[in-house]
Amino acid sequence: MSREHPPGELQMIPIDRIRVLNPRDRNTQVFEEIVGNIKALGLKKPVTVTPRTDAGGQYFLLICGEGRLKAFRTLGQTEIPAMVVHVTDEDAFIMSLAENIARRQGRPLELLAGIDQLKKQGYDKREIAKKTGLSQEYVYGILQLLENGEERLLVAVERGHIPLNAALAIAGAGSNDKDIQAALQEAYETGQLRGSQLLQARKIIERRRTLGRSVARNAPRKGTNVTSASLIRTYQEEVDRQKRMVKKAELVHHRLLFVTEALRQLLTDEDFGNLLRAEGLDTLPKYLNDRVWPLGRAA
Repeated sequence: MSREHPPGELQMIPIDRIRVLNPRDRNTQVFEEIVGNIKALGLKKPVTVTPRTDAGGQYFLLICGEGRLKAFRTLGQTEIPAMVVHVTDEDAFIMSLAENIARRQGRPLELLAGIDQLKKQGYDKREIAKKTGLSQEYVYGILQLLENGEERLLVAVERGHIPLNAALAIAGAGSNDKDIQAALQEAYETGQLRGSQLLQARKIIERRRTLGRSVARNAPRKGTNVTSASLIRTYQEEVDRQKRMVKKAELVHHRLLFVTEALRQLLTDEDFGNLLRAEGLDTLPKYLNDRVWPLGRAA
């Protein structure tokens, strides 16, 4: 369900008079891309604000465009084009959340954070579903997983690895292996898990058993509250960790290629070969020989 913005007026607003209504953590690389695009092409879409007044005079609440606002500030600008709308605090919050959800379909954890924020604002699952266009069953399931600190299952659901119903069944089984296996079998028999999803579910259950419910390296201590912000933060940390692993793997691969080529050149040197034979070292273990001479050594 989409929510239409009320008509507004385009104005140039001083940046120092804008306050962020719904601040969010932002990926550094994404932010740098925003800054680069605005610097090269200019601002394609104005931010959205709503006016307010306090003892210090008039200011504006930012509804949409936090990244663009920060980029303008980084670029040394003092004013930014803004669409000024006149709405209540509640409508401003809902507009901000709806805009983030609609604009970030590829960032599912943003949606989780939005659902959690609405819950903290006092909305029940029916109201959250109505305001976000999600089904009540989906909202209720996500809230259950959030309340139980099931970060690992939440990430799996939002990545499409397992369906929400299966995640709820696993979470409902707690830490009892027998109950978890029974829930897994029932999900398979009812058609909730099939093919690759069943394999993914088994992997997730094993990680949940050995590493805990949190996707952080160390599972939170009992009694620790899991918030949407911590969920997004730990998810980003996990993404960064995997990127570092990929870089290390690439570095090791390049070094291995260098060592292999160096060894190959040494073995083709006649003097070096004579030295190896004299020392009784003229043969290589099969796995090293296959690595150095993948196509067989030329006569």
